Amino acid sequence: MLARCDPRDATMKSESLKITARGEREIVMTRSFHAPRQMVFDAFTRPELLKQWLLGPDGWSMPVCEIDLKVGSRYRFVWRHDKDGKQMGIGGVYREVAPPARIVATEKFDEAWYPGEALVTTEWVEQAGTTEVIQTVLYQSREAREAAMKSGMEKGVARSYERLEDLLAR
Repeated sequence: MLARCDPRDATMKSESLKITARGEREIVMTRSFHAPRQMVFDAFTRPELLKQWLLGPDGWSMPVCEIDLKVGSRYRFVWRHDKDGKQMGIGGVYREVAPPARIVATEKFDEAWYPGEALVTTEWVEQAGTTEVIQTVLYQSREAREAAMKSGMEKGVARSYERLEDLLAR
């Protein structure tokens, strides 16, 4: 169950997902998984695995999942709502790729609901068989960060991570 963000501390939590506003323009999302780092990294970078869990709220699928995991190369994801066919696309360019520890990439939605593009740094840190995923999203402005915080995106991230946990357990 998700707790609503208290404006005084700007932190949202589920039982296992923590989302924190940091500084003026960042959101930091952390979540631990009981799986080795390489396995979790693969789930984030192999299209056949990503399409099974990175779906946001129930009722969405990912018909397009293109990843060329090299610095300067692009990625592209498109989600489709199962009932009404509505689509949502996102893409970006890889700026840093250091498997299985870190990826830095730009992020821009086709129909952006926040201004500009964001820079997403994803890190995988393993300790005693548990891997912590730390995603830091740097927005171009405070307004863009606030739009993301108010969007309800934490529900989609939390649900996706629940699916990832199930995938890793199999």
